[in-house]
Amino acid sequence: MTTIIITTTNMTMLDDFLVRAGLAGIGTALAAAPLGCFVVWRRMAYFGDATAHAALLGVALSLAFQGPTMLGVLATALIMAILVQALSGRGLAEDTLLGVLAHAALAIGLVAVSFISGARVDLMGYLFGDILAVNVYDLAMIWSGALAVIALLTWRWQRLLTATLNPDLAQSSGISARAEQLVLTVALALTVAVAIKAVGALLIGALLIIPPAAARPLARTPEAMALITAVIGATSAVAGLGASFQFDTPTGPTIVCVAAALFCATSVLGRLRA
Repeated sequence: MTTIIITTTNMTMLDDFLVRAGLAGIGTALAAAPLGCFVVWRRMAYFGDATAHAALLGVALSLAFQGPTMLGVLATALIMAILVQALSGRGLAEDTLLGVLAHAALAIGLVAVSFISGARVDLMGYLFGDILAVNVYDLAMIWSGALAVIALLTWRWQRLLTATLNPDLAQSSGISARAEQLVLTVALALTVAVAIKAVGALLIGALLIIPPAAARPLARTPEAMALITAVIGATSAVAGLGASFQFDTPTGPTIVCVAAALFCATSVLGRLRA
């Protein structure tokens, strides 16, 4: 009898759309936190945007073939990230290459979606997220992806950190920079696939950049920065969700606005401490 009561209570909690939205936001923030630190340390902000923009092409392909959206987004984001890595250093500056591929993928995705019957209604949700519409299946996928990203980065943490902060030491230690870049590529693609439902393709870059930037003035070690980033990201998600519900504003952009406000606050705090 006790088991039945507990199970019923848990299902009732998950039936509340605000609870599901909050859990989805926290899961997305946890997935983006450690990866975002490496994006900031490696100055890969535009790389994250390019991968996120390519996700919309994955959405279009998923709708066209009536397959799982997350699978299409994951495949397209992986292809984009690997393509960027393969073409880097072949005549074009990396930022130019990223700009071409990011905007081309976004434009092709928007055009492709416009040809699919019934997809126009969901376009804004895919661009800016619709965290309030997250269901139990989406929640399971978000947390599964978040745990996979955390496990992958924890497993490779020391090698990734060495390759990021001291490439010469990494090379002398036999650590392959390209292999570690591939690990980050896979983690980034998985994070984009996880986050597109919650915050959308255009805002995932903000969650990868703003919380780590806000955590940097407060942290003294890389591990501390990753933990503080996770706290800031989760706080932004929950507070942004509450503010969105209170003031009737778009949820994804409101979450990013809260993260930006926290960035301003920690920047001022860091200057005062300095």
